[in-house]
Amino acid sequence: MELHDIWFVVIAFLWTGYFFLEGFDFGVGVLTKLLARDRVEKRVLINTIGPVWDGNEVWLLTAGGATFAAFPDWYATLFSGFYLPLLVILVCLIVRGVAFEYRAKRPEEKWQHNWEQAIFWTSLIPAFLWGVAFANIVRGVEIDASKEYVGTLFDLFNPFALLGGLVTLTLFTFHGAVFTALKTVGEIRVRARRLALTLGLVAVALAVAFLGWLQVSRGDGSSLVAMMIAAVALVLAVVAIKAGREGWSFALSGVTIAAAVAMLFLTLFPNVMPSSLDPDWSLTVSNSASSPYTLKIMTWLAVIAAPLVMLYQGWTYWVFRKRIGTQHIADAH
Repeated sequence: MELHDIWFVVIAFLWTGYFFLEGFDFGVGVLTKLLARDRVEKRVLINTIGPVWDGNEVWLLTAGGATFAAFPDWYATLFSGFYLPLLVILVCLIVRGVAFEYRAKRPEEKWQHNWEQAIFWTSLIPAFLWGVAFANIVRGVEIDASKEYVGTLFDLFNPFALLGGLVTLTLFTFHGAVFTALKTVGEIRVRARRLALTLGLVAVALAVAFLGWLQVSRGDGSSLVAMMIAAVALVLAVVAIKAGREGWSFALSGVTIAAAVAMLFLTLFPNVMPSSLDPDWSLTVSNSASSPYTLKIMTWLAVIAAPLVMLYQGWTYWVFRKRIGTQHIADAH
């Protein structure tokens, strides 16, 4: 296996980690409007992800940086062609971080309400747009012989991409509802289970439709196996949450995300951005990669740094592993 193939796998792993971790905190952000009944319950939801949301975003920075260093042509075409959707995602992530930090800085109800609205929308919009972006990547976009995107913004919002956006939105919200049930106690935990069951059934229907469409259009034997794992894991996650087994349900919803991302990258390889105009104009792992020397240096750095970062983040989750409820929220002053 060549180094550029290894880095394709590494980037797939980084996106899997990002969608697994950021997926549930996007979901919790959406649930601040769908699940919480009052200001105290919103504080409970926000506190479940308060210690970890910023660490989860490190995976996005690492995935973007790895793509820039390992596949500069892929990075350039992706970020120029998908400029507006990615800019919207970036703005949402910036505002979302500010909202988490500023929400409790002043006691006025209107101030806190506005930041809570920001948390909801800046969680929902990226959860949808990431699905739109990756659906377009695997479907193929208008790339010419110069490796430049020549389509329009409206070309990105095609039926397949819109379905992909609905899949990520519902799947992340389900993932967040299961995480909420896993991290809370009391009435909010019970309602999170009920909502997770409903969201899970919707996610199953949408995910089967989207992954089945992808399999028929671009899949092979390996992607079929990944699709079956994703579908079975999602169904079992719904069964587990119905039985009150939040831990199993959360693990299985994570398997669903990992298998779905694996299927996307399996259908993509050896391309990184297929051209819908001419297959010969597609960006591949070989024609868009950096030099072997650059990839070798990156590999040594990754081998040294990645385990340390993962150990630290795992330790963070261990420290903040206990459940919380409304009784743990101090009175506002």
